[in-house]
Amino acid sequence: MIVYHLIAITFAYIIDLVVGDPPHWPHPVRWIGKMISSFEKRWNHGQSKKWKGVSMLLFVLLFVFSLVLIFVLIGYKIHPLVGVFVESIIISTTIAQKSLKEAALEVYHPLKSGDLVAARTKLSYIVGRDTEQLDESEIARGTIETVAENTSDGVTAPLFWALIGGAPLAMVYRAANTCDSMVGHLNERYKEFGWASAKWDDVMNWIPSRLTGLMMIIGKRPERIGYQKAWTILFRDAKKHPSPNSGWGEAAVAALLGIQLGGRNYYKGMISNRAKMGEPLNPIQSDHILKANAILGRTVFLFLLLLWLGGMLVELAVKGF
Repeated sequence: MIVYHLIAITFAYIIDLVVGDPPHWPHPVRWIGKMISSFEKRWNHGQSKKWKGVSMLLFVLLFVFSLVLIFVLIGYKIHPLVGVFVESIIISTTIAQKSLKEAALEVYHPLKSGDLVAARTKLSYIVGRDTEQLDESEIARGTIETVAENTSDGVTAPLFWALIGGAPLAMVYRAANTCDSMVGHLNERYKEFGWASAKWDDVMNWIPSRLTGLMMIIGKRPERIGYQKAWTILFRDAKKHPSPNSGWGEAAVAALLGIQLGGRNYYKGMISNRAKMGEPLNPIQSDHILKANAILGRTVFLFLLLLWLGGMLVELAVKGF
């Protein structure tokens, strides 16, 4: 069965590279988002909001897992090739390499041409921070941080879970990540109701984020420093991020490009000082966005090879017993 998962993962990788996520096509994440929103409106009030949030998370994940499992089992019952095809399509909807690269380029092009107003607007679509007053370097930093952080969240983590449990677990990961994105915040409205969503997303990202950081360093020769220093920066700075997982991608990209990420951000006018990652050997420029995209592409390809290696070793071990 692992071989089928690996084939499906590979086809999903190709489908995403070619097709991506056309904005007007139906997408499971949008349906999951509507379900989460409906639960939030009905349950996020009164007493026991934390346990209501736990119940919401469990229902969404179990519903998604069961529904996808039914589709996959029907496909494999018809024929293994049909099953692989069904899994490929479903897994492709859980990853977003093409969309992530395109979102970064949407900021890069006006930034490169000197249109800071347009670049700030495009950046505001993909980050939560205030963008109205950002200069070129800060616009580029926000874009690079988004690419670095979402390499795991948006691509490698769902592929990892697809290896473990095929399309059903890949979609469970995407549902958990969507729950976290929508309600896993520390503000007054969501800190109780979204507690379980935030914690479970951290759990599901723990291994993939670290593997992703390692693949980033392996996949590119660092600028201005050697590999030993790059590894030092990764393990030194990854833990500085307020998220237990997001720092691995950001620290790796900062080390590879010889730049410093993090620092001061504004959210609705309020200052948020983030820990700095990497060392400012190079000033951050718009072209670093292209380099971050290149790191994304190489990392995902290496991660795919890693999944094949790990999957085949498990398959051989199982057959040996």
